[in-house]
Amino acid sequence: MASQIPLPLQSNANLDREDFIVSLGNARAFAFVESWPWAIPAAALHGPSGSGKTHLVEIWKARSGAQAVAAAALSGSAYAQLDRGCPIAIEDVDASIPNPARDAALFHLLESATPHVPLLLTGREPPSMWQATLPDLHSRFAALVSFPLWAPDDTLLEKLVQKLFDDRQLSVPAAVVQHMIRSLERSPAAIRDFVERADTLALSRKKPISLALIREILPEQDR
Repeated sequence: MASQIPLPLQSNANLDREDFIVSLGNARAFAFVESWPWAIPAAALHGPSGSGKTHLVEIWKARSGAQAVAAAALSGSAYAQLDRGCPIAIEDVDASIPNPARDAALFHLLESATPHVPLLLTGREPPSMWQATLPDLHSRFAALVSFPLWAPDDTLLEKLVQKLFDDRQLSVPAAVVQHMIRSLERSPAAIRDFVERADTLALSRKKPISLALIREILPEQDR
Protein backbone atom coordinates (compact mmCIF):
# COMPACT_ATOMS: atom_id res chain seq x y z
CA MET A 1 0.00 0.00 0.00
CA ALA A 2 1.37 3.42 -0.94
CA SER A 3 2.19 5.82 1.85
CA GLN A 4 -0.52 8.32 2.62
CA ILE A 5 0.31 12.01 2.39
CA PRO A 6 -0.05 13.29 5.99
CA LEU A 7 -2.85 15.72 6.70
CA PRO A 8 -2.83 18.30 9.51
CA LEU A 9 -5.28 16.39 11.67
CA GLN A 10 -5.18 16.15 15.44
CA SER A 11 -3.75 12.88 16.77
CA ASN A 12 -6.19 11.13 19.09
CA ALA A 13 -4.84 8.20 21.06
CA ASN A 14 -7.50 5.50 21.16
CA LEU A 15 -7.76 4.06 24.66
CA ASP A 16 -10.78 1.79 24.18
CA ARG A 17 -10.69 -1.89 25.08
CA GLU A 18 -10.44 -3.02 21.46
CA ASP A 19 -7.38 -0.81 20.97
CA PHE A 20 -5.34 -2.45 23.73
CA ILE A 21 -2.57 -4.66 22.34
CA VAL A 22 -2.41 -7.88 24.39
CA SER A 23 0.91 -9.69 24.54
CA LEU A 24 2.79 -12.01 26.87
CA GLY A 25 4.10 -9.05 28.84
CA ASN A 26 0.71 -7.58 29.74
CA ALA A 27 -1.72 -10.50 29.49
CA ARG A 28 -2.08 -11.02 33.26
CA ALA A 29 -2.74 -7.32 33.90
CA PHE A 30 -5.27 -7.19 31.07
CA ALA A 31 -7.02 -10.34 32.30
CA PHE A 32 -7.29 -8.87 35.80
CA VAL A 33 -8.89 -5.66 34.55
CA GLU A 34 -11.23 -7.72 32.39
CA SER A 35 -12.27 -9.80 35.40
CA TRP A 36 -14.12 -6.83 36.97
CA PRO A 37 -15.89 -6.89 39.43
CA TRP A 38 -13.08 -8.04 41.69
CA ALA A 39 -13.04 -9.98 44.95
CA ILE A 40 -10.25 -7.86 46.46
CA PRO A 41 -10.34 -4.27 47.73
CA ALA A 42 -7.15 -2.98 46.12
CA ALA A 43 -4.59 -3.89 43.45
CA ALA A 44 -1.72 -2.34 41.53
CA LEU A 45 -0.39 -2.26 37.97
CA HIS A 46 3.30 -1.55 37.46
CA GLY A 47 5.55 -1.19 34.45
CA PRO A 48 7.69 1.27 32.47
CA SER A 49 6.37 4.50 31.04
CA GLY A 50 4.20 3.86 28.00
CA SER A 51 3.64 0.18 28.78
CA GLY A 52 -0.14 0.50 28.89
CA LYS A 53 -1.00 1.30 32.51
CA THR A 54 -3.08 4.36 31.66
CA HIS A 55 -4.79 2.46 28.85
CA LEU A 56 -5.81 -0.27 31.31
CA VAL A 57 -7.04 2.37 33.77
CA GLU A 58 -9.22 3.84 31.01
CA ILE A 59 -10.62 0.39 30.22
CA TRP A 60 -11.39 -0.16 33.90
CA LYS A 61 -13.01 3.27 34.21
CA ALA A 62 -15.32 2.43 31.32
CA ARG A 63 -16.29 -0.87 32.95
CA SER A 64 -16.58 0.25 36.56
CA GLY A 65 -17.42 3.96 36.48
CA ALA A 66 -14.22 4.65 38.39
CA GLN A 67 -12.67 8.07 38.79
CA ALA A 68 -8.93 8.62 38.32
CA VAL A 69 -6.49 11.04 39.93
CA ALA A 70 -2.71 11.42 39.88
CA ALA A 71 -1.05 10.50 43.17
CA ALA A 72 0.77 13.84 43.21
CA ALA A 73 -2.58 15.68 43.25
CA LEU A 74 -3.49 14.06 46.57
CA SER A 75 -1.15 16.52 48.27
CA GLY A 76 -3.66 19.26 47.45
CA SER A 77 -7.44 19.39 47.36
CA ALA A 78 -7.97 16.35 45.10
CA TYR A 79 -8.51 13.97 48.01
CA ALA A 80 -11.44 15.99 49.40
CA GLN A 81 -13.03 16.15 45.96
CA LEU A 82 -13.04 12.38 45.38
CA ASP A 83 -16.37 10.57 45.42
CA ARG A 84 -15.66 7.91 48.04
CA GLY A 85 -18.75 5.97 46.95
CA CYS A 86 -17.30 4.80 43.63
CA PRO A 87 -14.09 3.00 42.58
CA ILE A 88 -10.90 5.07 42.38
CA ALA A 89 -7.72 4.78 40.33
CA ILE A 90 -4.59 6.48 41.68
CA GLU A 91 -1.98 6.86 38.94
CA ASP A 92 1.82 7.24 39.02
CA VAL A 93 2.29 6.61 42.72
CA ASP A 94 6.08 6.30 42.56
CA ALA A 95 6.40 9.33 40.26
CA SER A 96 5.06 11.56 43.05
CA ILE A 97 7.10 12.84 45.98
CA PRO A 98 6.22 11.17 49.30
CA ASN A 99 4.90 13.68 51.80
CA PRO A 100 2.56 13.55 54.82
CA ALA A 101 -0.50 14.92 52.98
CA ARG A 102 -0.20 12.55 50.03
CA ASP A 103 0.59 9.57 52.23
CA ALA A 104 -2.27 10.21 54.68
CA ALA A 105 -4.69 10.34 51.74
CA LEU A 106 -3.31 7.14 50.21
CA PHE A 107 -3.42 5.34 53.54
CA HIS A 108 -7.05 6.36 54.19
CA LEU A 109 -8.06 5.30 50.69
CA LEU A 110 -6.44 1.89 51.12
CA GLU A 111 -8.00 1.48 54.56
CA SER A 112 -11.50 2.27 53.30
CA ALA A 113 -11.33 0.32 50.02
CA THR A 114 -13.69 -2.66 49.66
CA PRO A 115 -14.35 -5.17 46.87
CA HIS A 116 -17.45 -3.15 45.98
CA VAL A 117 -15.61 0.18 46.02
CA PRO A 118 -12.02 -0.81 45.23
CA LEU A 119 -8.80 1.06 44.63
CA LEU A 120 -6.45 0.55 41.65
CA LEU A 121 -2.96 2.05 41.86
CA THR A 122 -0.30 2.35 39.17
CA GLY A 123 3.45 2.96 39.19
CA ARG A 124 6.64 2.17 37.35
CA GLU A 125 8.24 -0.08 39.97
CA PRO A 126 6.59 -2.92 41.94
CA PRO A 127 4.56 -1.57 44.89
CA SER A 128 7.04 -2.98 47.41
CA MET A 129 9.53 -0.41 46.09
CA TRP A 130 7.21 2.60 46.37
CA GLN A 131 8.41 5.15 48.93
CA ALA A 132 6.25 6.53 51.74
CA THR A 133 6.69 8.71 54.80
CA LEU A 134 4.33 6.45 56.81
CA PRO A 135 5.66 2.98 57.68
CA ASP A 136 2.11 1.60 57.73
CA LEU A 137 1.54 2.86 54.18
CA HIS A 138 4.73 1.24 52.97
CA SER A 139 3.51 -2.03 54.47
CA ARG A 140 0.19 -1.65 52.68
CA PHE A 141 2.00 -1.03 49.40
CA ALA A 142 4.07 -4.18 49.86
CA ALA A 143 0.96 -6.26 50.55
CA LEU A 144 -0.89 -5.19 47.38
CA VAL A 145 -1.82 -7.75 44.75
CA SER A 146 0.07 -6.44 41.74
CA PHE A 147 0.33 -7.17 38.04
CA PRO A 148 3.40 -6.29 35.96
CA LEU A 149 3.47 -4.94 32.45
CA TRP A 150 6.76 -6.04 30.93
CA ALA A 151 9.04 -4.35 28.45
CA PRO A 152 7.44 -5.12 25.08
CA ASP A 153 8.59 -7.77 22.60
CA ASP A 154 8.94 -7.28 18.82
CA THR A 155 5.36 -8.28 18.09
CA LEU A 156 3.92 -5.79 20.54
CA LEU A 157 6.25 -3.02 19.36
CA GLU A 158 5.29 -3.58 15.73
CA LYS A 159 1.61 -3.48 16.62
CA LEU A 160 2.20 -0.35 18.71
CA VAL A 161 3.96 1.44 15.84
CA GLN A 162 1.14 0.53 13.50
CA LYS A 163 -1.49 1.67 16.01
CA LEU A 164 0.24 5.00 16.57
CA PHE A 165 0.34 5.69 12.84
CA ASP A 166 -3.27 4.52 12.52
CA ASP A 167 -4.26 6.97 15.29
CA ARG A 168 -2.78 9.70 13.10
CA GLN A 169 -4.61 8.35 10.05
CA LEU A 170 -1.33 7.51 8.33
CA SER A 171 -0.37 4.45 6.31
CA VAL A 172 3.34 3.63 6.27
CA PRO A 173 5.38 0.92 4.48
CA ALA A 174 6.23 -2.23 6.45
CA ALA A 175 9.92 -1.41 5.98
CA VAL A 176 9.44 1.78 8.02
CA VAL A 177 7.88 -0.13 10.92
CA GLN A 178 10.57 -2.82 10.91
CA HIS A 179 13.42 -0.31 10.72
CA MET A 180 12.00 1.64 13.64
CA ILE A 181 11.79 -1.51 15.78
CA ARG A 182 15.40 -2.41 15.00
CA SER A 183 16.79 1.08 15.57
CA LEU A 184 14.86 2.73 18.39
CA GLU A 185 15.07 2.31 22.14
CA ARG A 186 12.81 -0.60 23.01
CA SER A 187 10.31 1.36 25.03
CA PRO A 188 6.78 2.46 24.15
CA ALA A 189 7.60 5.99 25.30
CA ALA A 190 10.53 6.28 22.87
CA ILE A 191 8.43 4.94 20.01
CA ARG A 192 5.57 7.35 20.74
CA ASP A 193 8.01 10.27 20.74
CA PHE A 194 9.59 9.14 17.46
CA VAL A 195 6.24 8.72 15.70
CA GLU A 196 5.29 12.25 16.74
CA ARG A 197 8.58 13.63 15.44
CA ALA A 198 8.24 11.73 12.14
CA ASP A 199 4.68 12.97 11.69
CA THR A 200 5.72 16.57 12.42
CA LEU A 201 8.57 16.43 9.90
CA ALA A 202 6.36 14.84 7.24
CA LEU A 203 3.71 17.50 7.77
CA SER A 204 6.23 20.32 7.53
CA ARG A 205 7.45 18.96 4.20
CA LYS A 206 4.04 17.83 2.98
CA LYS A 207 5.52 14.42 2.20
CA PRO A 208 4.62 10.85 3.23
CA ILE A 209 6.53 9.06 5.97
CA SER A 210 9.19 6.99 4.22
CA LEU A 211 12.32 5.06 5.15
CA ALA A 212 14.47 7.96 3.97
CA LEU A 213 12.54 10.41 6.16
CA ILE A 214 12.81 8.41 9.37
CA ARG A 215 16.53 7.86 8.78
CA GLU A 216 16.95 11.62 8.98
CA ILE A 217 15.55 11.58 12.52
CA LEU A 218 17.43 8.55 13.79
CA PRO A 219 20.77 9.01 15.54
CA GLU A 220 23.64 8.68 13.04
CA GLN A 221 24.82 5.32 14.42
CA ASP A 222 21.35 3.81 13.96
CA ARG A 223 20.70 4.88 10.37
